[in-house]
Amino acid sequence: MTPESTDLTTKPSLTTIFAYSRRQAMDWSLVLISQGIETTLEQEPGTRTWLLRVPCGDHSRALASIHQYRLENQGWNWRGHLPGRDLRLNPSVLIWCVALASWHYLASTKWALLTSVGRMDSAAVTQGQWWRLFTAVTLHSDLAHLMANVTFGLLMLGFAMGRFGTGPALLATFCAGALGNVTGLLLYPHAYFGVGASGMMMGALGVLGLHSLVVWRESDKAWRYVMSGVMAGFFLFILFGLDPSSDVLAHLGGFIAGVLFGGLLSLFPKKLLEHYVTQVVATLVFLGLLALVWTLALRS
Repeated sequence: MTPESTDLTTKPSLTTIFAYSRRQAMDWSLVLISQGIETTLEQEPGTRTWLLRVPCGDHSRALASIHQYRLENQGWNWRGHLPGRDLRLNPSVLIWCVALASWHYLASTKWALLTSVGRMDSAAVTQGQWWRLFTAVTLHSDLAHLMANVTFGLLMLGFAMGRFGTGPALLATFCAGALGNVTGLLLYPHAYFGVGASGMMMGALGVLGLHSLVVWRESDKAWRYVMSGVMAGFFLFILFGLDPSSDVLAHLGGFIAGVLFGGLLSLFPKKLLEHYVTQVVATLVFLGLLALVWTLALRS
């Protein structure tokens, strides 16, 4: 819908540009203000039409500015429900954070054996101790390391759990963390040791980056929204995941795996994903995997 104008106003120094919704009027007024064109908004009595009053001398420039704005944004007029745009923090994430803190306390004070049998050790993994890829995700080197992952995970993992549910999010991000360790195993040229949930938390960031993939099937313009989410996740990864003193390869592997898992989860029908059976099964699989890897580690 293109802007219309008229010179029939109550004020001879002003001319009118018509908009056909409050949203459109607000958008156009911001465009004009950004160009230094003084604008007054009024609603036409008894209608939904809005009037943008602009000085007569700026009338042509105002129309040109609105026209240019519409050209630059013509592909963004799609509107629809974007799954997850109302993301909420799932309080269940606190249980996982407390569990990580408790496990760190045991490993650093009472059961030092947990670290030696559970840390990522490339030589041990290549000899068959695959469970270290997972157990290392639950260990931390010190309190600062733990707090960094807990605070980041409280948000990223909490929102991932809010989007996909507790079980699927925990299972996906836990596996992403393990795949982050696989990345280090494959790419580090030297013996590789490591602990930490950083790869898992970067996996949670990746899951959130592609959580809106489902809208791809709903509009030919949806790819812009999907890619904006991926790019937002990528820039957050650059900000938080590329600390030279950290395990960058594990972070990168976890993030990429998280993006893939987020895309897969997004393709599940919403009703199926949110069904309590799906949530219970995913939670049990996660807990079973966690119990299995630590049982194998303690028996090794």
